[in-house]
Amino acid sequence: MTTTFETQRAALADVVAIPVTPFAEDGSVDPATYRALLRRLLDGGITTLTPNGNTGEFYALTPAERRLVTELTVEEAGDRADILVGVGHDVPTAVASARHARELGASMVMVHQPVHPYVSQGGWVDYHRAVAEAVPELGVVPYIRNAQLTGARLAELADACPNVIGVKYAVPDAARFAAFARDAGLDRFVWVAGLAEPYAPSYFSAGATGFTSGLVNVAPAVSLNMIEALRAGDYTAAMKVWEQIRRFEELRAANGSANNVTVVKEALASLGLCRREVRPPSKPLPEGERAEVAAIAAGWSI
Repeated sequence: MTTTFETQRAALADVVAIPVTPFAEDGSVDPATYRALLRRLLDGGITTLTPNGNTGEFYALTPAERRLVTELTVEEAGDRADILVGVGHDVPTAVASARHARELGASMVMVHQPVHPYVSQGGWVDYHRAVAEAVPELGVVPYIRNAQLTGARLAELADACPNVIGVKYAVPDAARFAAFARDAGLDRFVWVAGLAEPYAPSYFSAGATGFTSGLVNVAPAVSLNMIEALRAGDYTAAMKVWEQIRRFEELRAANGSANNVTVVKEALASLGLCRREVRPPSKPLPEGERAEVAAIAAGWSI
């Protein structure tokens, strides 16, 4: 029987939340706080979760910690959310992580962009094919940050692996996205705007139907307001939300996104929800910059 992945496709056409990974005072992952943050997202109406995403500090976690985060997410969410587990690194590690996600009952994996100084387009296909073929029962979502990759290569991958059902597209160029999606097959995949709320209106106008979010950790209602407006085709309303979150996202994007996770955790810390600590190569905000983040978070209806 051919798997249609209808449930997974619907889950991607939504706010795809990337939970932060909170750390305890001794620097270890804090399971109790992580569960509390997940409950807050679920209670706030979020139904798609990506443990081990970039906002979760994927590359700063050990293999054991990544497994723990996946396990905690699946256990806490139960049947309240679809789980899209971030996997990556070398091929055997990515495959092992994908199989672990399958064993736990997750329905999808997101394959992080290959971290390698020399990425050929054919090699990109081979990398993702190895993961997708290892877990044919799971929906597979490549995370694309490579502006050189062509839509034809994604189509080639999906020809070989029909469980490649969606794309997290994170090249900051709406025109390039529009062309890439049409070259790959606009209706063939679920297109997720991978650069979150700031890019969601422009990417939705070109064919995206979902977007990722780190901001959602702080204010789930704000992210839901944006996707509701976009689904309705109300770009005026969507841009009002855009204006509301603009400064927060500018702070995250500054200096090559150096504080992408830091700003989110600082906002959560200001609300008393988790510690502000991040792991190197990220760094907590200087004391002088914390007040602005706290003021933004306090100004949202949370």
